[in-house]
Amino acid sequence: MDFTLNEGAGGGARLGLIVLQTDETLEYEARQVLAGRDSQLLHARIPNQHEVTPETLAEMELTLPATARLLPAGLEAIGYGCTSAATVIGEEAVACAVQAVQPGVPVTNPISAVKAALAALGARRIAMVTPYLPSVTGPMIALLARGGVEVLREISFGEGDDRQVARIAPASTRAAMLEAGRAEGVEAVFASCTNLQSFAIIDEVETVLDLPVVTSNQALLWHMLRLAGADARGWGPGRLFQL
Repeated sequence: MDFTLNEGAGGGARLGLIVLQTDETLEYEARQVLAGRDSQLLHARIPNQHEVTPETLAEMELTLPATARLLPAGLEAIGYGCTSAATVIGEEAVACAVQAVQPGVPVTNPISAVKAALAALGARRIAMVTPYLPSVTGPMIALLARGGVEVLREISFGEGDDRQVARIAPASTRAAMLEAGRAEGVEAVFASCTNLQSFAIIDEVETVLDLPVVTSNQALLWHMLRLAGADARGWGPGRLFQL
């Protein structure tokens, strides 16, 4: 029997996502943005250590090309889903590793996406909430500073096991975001880590503080959609998805 062809399941923006082996949150929150939308999100898992240190994060640079190769061709944007590893490996190095096997495809990651989101929101002085150890948080604060973003207040849970990070209750993150966001001069609150649950509290924290909230997953999905040329206003939580 003859058959016809179409553009593939889902239609719309074709996005690729590299998810950490230990991540249990990013895909769940991505579904909340993309469910029922004119888009397609295709995933590949990258091996990683559950212990989050600069050394273990750097190891992923070697396996990024092999993981990116598992994604189909013809994607409009690819996101690497690790804020801390993108900081340690380097934004350009992440893009080069992915584009070595997916040539010509725009590549982003959470820290690049957060920088783009803060610029779009006009926020340069921020509060930051992370689950990380100081050895991971420090380089991230320095990277943001090089991009013109000053962290006025930082609160961390000091958790080095990514499996535990996935279990941190949104109520705990909410309390940390509210405390950090009340620091004088703060223009936005950034909650870092793709494994940190945040979507359920973004709108509430924005209302209480009257400040924009940016999280790793929210910014990553917003930026991927932007790179793919999609109009995603209203798709996700927070002021960012109103732009």
